[in-house]
This record gives sequence, C-alpha cells and structure tokens, in this order.
Amino acid sequence: MIFGTNLKKLREARGISLRELESKCDLDNSKISKIENGKFNIQLSTILELAKGLGVKPKDLLDFDM
Repeated sequence: MIFGTNLKKLREARGISLRELESKCDLDNSKISKIENGKFNIQLSTILELAKGLGVKPKDLLDFDM
C-alpha cells in the first residue's frame, strides 16, 4: 500500500497520467492503477477487503493462535 501511494505521488508530481505511464513501461494502465491502489498484491488486498467487509481491522483477521 505504501509503495502504491508513493508511486501515485511521484507520477502525479511529474504530471504523468496513467496512460502516459503505460506508454513508457510494459504495464497496462489498469494494472498500474491496481498497484497504486494496493490491489495488485492479491494476498494483502484479500485480507484488506475481508476486513472492510466485516467491519474489523486487518490485524483482527490475523490475530489467532496456531
């Protein structure tokens, strides 16, 4: 998530749109958008979505004894 936020901040500071960035690298703009929004890492995004849907903190989903 922090990586994606930083990526978006850097991109916007340079005045580059998602489509412009797409043309400068080997990723499509939807994938870049997912990275910026923290949705590219499926494992982490799945935990976050579940926590959101359940109305709990992500750490609550991971707070269990093994």
